[in-house]
Amino acid sequence: MAVSLADISKLRTMTGAGMMDCKKALEEANGDFDKAVELIRKRGQAIAAKRSDRQASEGCVLAAANGDFAAVVALKCETDFVAKNADFVALAKQILDKAMETKPASLEALNNTMIGNSSIQQLITDRSGVTGEKMELGCYEFVNGAATVAYIHPGNMLASVVAFNEAGLDAQAYKDVAMQVAAMNPIAVSEKDVPADYVEKEREIATEKTKAELIQKQVDAALQKAGINPAHVDSEAHIESNQEKGWITAEQAAKAREIKATVAEQAAANLKQPMIDGIVNGRIQKIYKEQTLLNQAFIKEAKINVAQYMASVSKNLTATAFKRFTLNEE
Repeated sequence: MAVSLADISKLRTMTGAGMMDCKKALEEANGDFDKAVELIRKRGQAIAAKRSDRQASEGCVLAAANGDFAAVVALKCETDFVAKNADFVALAKQILDKAMETKPASLEALNNTMIGNSSIQQLITDRSGVTGEKMELGCYEFVNGAATVAYIHPGNMLASVVAFNEAGLDAQAYKDVAMQVAAMNPIAVSEKDVPADYVEKEREIATEKTKAELIQKQVDAALQKAGINPAHVDSEAHIESNQEKGWITAEQAAKAREIKATVAEQAAANLKQPMIDGIVNGRIQKIYKEQTLLNQAFIKEAKINVAQYMASVSKNLTATAFKRFTLNEE
């Protein structure tokens, strides 16, 4: 049957689908709007199922704050072209607004939240049917505090939210900290908030690295004492290559292999645990300094850390929680 432009426009407003998709659905449904909506939704479900194994690495990341609550959401898709589409961004904003209104406890709960007669998950599936791309709600995080702030980096690919223990202060000060989180990607607010298993894993890595460096230092010293450049014999491939180039002789190659084997074994047997522990502890402290928010150098004034910056705003001001999400490669 023939359908009017007014009916097509009405269905497009209801579903967000393209004009031709709406026209086709109305024709198949013989002008029945409910059936046409169902046809469009089934198309979205079919596309979502067909493209479920695709990678949705593009999208729109948005954040907002209101009083003691702030949230960040990421609506993901396959291509930058769709990510920048006004209707796609509008859907991401609609989802964020609903999150701010209902404050769901989890990503799953947000997906199941209703907007009108549809769940957010259904709206995303419907939109997938319009664009032909896989779409998913890739992130929902939130913080609570006496005051909160949100920061969206230009381009809608990175956002952060931060909670504080004091309200009513300079809005720019709150924003500065949110920008710090976005730019420097800390792992925790302070060293006491770093997960114990993370510290233990980093300590294991630092210990092995320290032992290897201490052993290598003695090996290099022995090689230099024998008149051999350590850089020329740092691997078996380099030994063979540099011997072919005439940079080392066969005798030097053999001597280097002997030194590397014997000195490394002796050095490993004589490593001092207190020295290892001291170096490892220093490396862990460096992690705390560089990767915890309060201890990081402040991006606007590197001579002070973030804790000192906040203290300059208000003596007892501190961040109590933060969340950050990005679709950029890091």
